[in-house]
Amino acid sequence: MTGVVTAAVLAPSMVVALLAGASGRQASRRVRALGVTRTAQGPRVPVPVLLELVGAAIRAGAGVPRALAAVGGALGVSTADGAALARAADALVLGSPWDEAWAGAPPRLEVLAAALRPTWEAGASPAEALRVAAEQSRQAAAARARTAAGRLGVHLVLPLGACFLPAFVLVGLVPVLVALGIGLVG
Repeated sequence: MTGVVTAAVLAPSMVVALLAGASGRQASRRVRALGVTRTAQGPRVPVPVLLELVGAAIRAGAGVPRALAAVGGALGVSTADGAALARAADALVLGSPWDEAWAGAPPRLEVLAAALRPTWEAGASPAEALRVAAEQSRQAAAARARTAAGRLGVHLVLPLGACFLPAFVLVGLVPVLVALGIGLVG
């Protein structure tokens, strides 16, 4: 009789464990997809850091093209961001219009281009524009992180429920029902 009870308890728990493992793997893929920070070429520098690097180069006395070239070189021209900054710097030095110089740049660099445009076109100081753009970019990233954390909590409810509910049934209810069944039969 004990072997039958053990088999009756272990079979459903194995099925639940397999289902929980599969759903856990799916959830971990989603979590990793939310936080991808590496590209095929290497690590991706956050936009606020790029804004601060360009701002530091300009505060040190470099012009806009030289600051872009310096940061692009520091990132490495093998990265998409580094290559885009180097292309924009070269185009500006050669006299290209602002929009043409930034054509083909990754969309995430639009914030940098927008912050530097008044500096290039009107000679305005970029310090405040870069600081504000960096702060807004940080706030947007924090808001995205909070949203992703909220979604993660919702996505974790199903796997946790799939684990805890069967465990409660198998540990709490099945022994009581088996004991009652043995008491009624025997």
